Amino acid sequence: MRPHITHAHFHARLVMVGFGSIGQAILPLLLRHLDIAPQQITILSATEQGERIAREYHVALRAQPLTRENYRALLAPLLGEGDFLLNLSVDVSSRALIEYCQRCGALYLDTCIEPWAGGYVDASQAAAQRSNYALREEALALRTRQQGPTAILTLGANPGLASIFVKQALLKIAADTGAQMDSPRSHAGWAELAWRLGIKAIHIAERDTQVAARRKRRDEFVNTWSVDGFIAEGLQPAELGWGTHERHWPHDGARHIDGCGSAIYLNRPGAATRVRSWTPREGPYHGFMITHSESISIADHLTLRRDGEVVYRPTVHYAYHPCDDAVLSLHELAGRNWRAQAQRRIIRDDIVAGADELGVLLMGNPKGVFWYGSHLTIAQARELAPFNNATSLQVAAGVLAGVVWALHNPHAGIVEPDDLDHEAIMQIARPYLGEVVGVYGDWTPLDDREWLFGEDLDRADPWQFKNIRVA
Repeated sequence: MRPHITHAHFHARLVMVGFGSIGQAILPLLLRHLDIAPQQITILSATEQGERIAREYHVALRAQPLTRENYRALLAPLLGEGDFLLNLSVDVSSRALIEYCQRCGALYLDTCIEPWAGGYVDASQAAAQRSNYALREEALALRTRQQGPTAILTLGANPGLASIFVKQALLKIAADTGAQMDSPRSHAGWAELAWRLGIKAIHIAERDTQVAARRKRRDEFVNTWSVDGFIAEGLQPAELGWGTHERHWPHDGARHIDGCGSAIYLNRPGAATRVRSWTPREGPYHGFMITHSESISIADHLTLRRDGEVVYRPTVHYAYHPCDDAVLSLHELAGRNWRAQAQRRIIRDDIVAGADELGVLLMGNPKGVFWYGSHLTIAQARELAPFNNATSLQVAAGVLAGVVWALHNPHAGIVEPDDLDHEAIMQIARPYLGEVVGVYGDWTPLDDREWLFGEDLDRADPWQFKNIRVA
């Protein structure tokens, strides 16, 4: 594919809400791959952050935060039928913006489902109400008709490309094990394939090794993407899709009383919950089980039912090892009783080495664990696109693919990444993902644990969540 191919023509207006690390990352790609003029784009940002970049591309930036009280008045002169709202913000209700776009006929895409400011840590709300499960259910409840202006929920890297990677991985395992079949055409078909392949658990397995010249300082939170976003989701309850093979209920686990029923939550924050996982370059590692909506949507879409009863579902969750300075930041945050540090820094131009290894790890097939995903170095990211690090470019690749898909399919209604054509999304995103590989391994969470003191493990089934969770 030519690096600067035009993927879609767009002659209406595009409003970008939020211009942090991901907004700055995607802007050059939108202008590179869409037939769109800078004058068609308006950025609404809570601050003047990134103003120099917007000015370089001749794009208007208005430093005015969207709130529950003003968002309709601010958006009314900027959005109408056929326009596009690209939501890359924090502390702005995704549900409110989706509902607004559905009513005015504008297309929509976000990278996560956000509440209004404070919603993630609202002490008046029960843990279940602050979960991504609840936010997803509220957003999907807006599906009142089969068709309507396309609104793509949660399409970045993860959530987003993670759902696409799962489908790619399932097809590869099927081909390699002689279970090849035509690419499924329905969610039930994908669930049937995963069940036939014996997939019991799926991790969104990510190891970020990027490091900046200046290391983390006291009272500072350092990250390779949004600090506010990471802290917020880290303080939400840990969540996971709950598989039908599980036979050990977590001592702090709880079920939701309504909705799709695909996931459970733990009565502890994701930033305080660690799990064992594996990636090809890193090998075994301990990651944080940060809540993400793909843990719920993948489990939901891979649920197989017979006569209305659930007969198969894999356990699905995030296993995130962020960059080393972000790990130190999380340790400091926990020690402060989850009160955020005074200083916040996103590293990008000052990164001197490292990569982001982001993929999905499928477990249970007799051939071994299978990891499929992107290994993108900081050097590759800088060569591919300006104003990016490896992490932001993986997200921007998913956003670009989603925007293009929406422009080609403008009447799809409210959809998730799991609903989209995985091949079409990969075709757009892949040039920005570095090395995309599928690798088998013989790792299990029971490896080298015989000597540990008094661990209560289920040795009959390595893929039980109790074996994967770090006590």
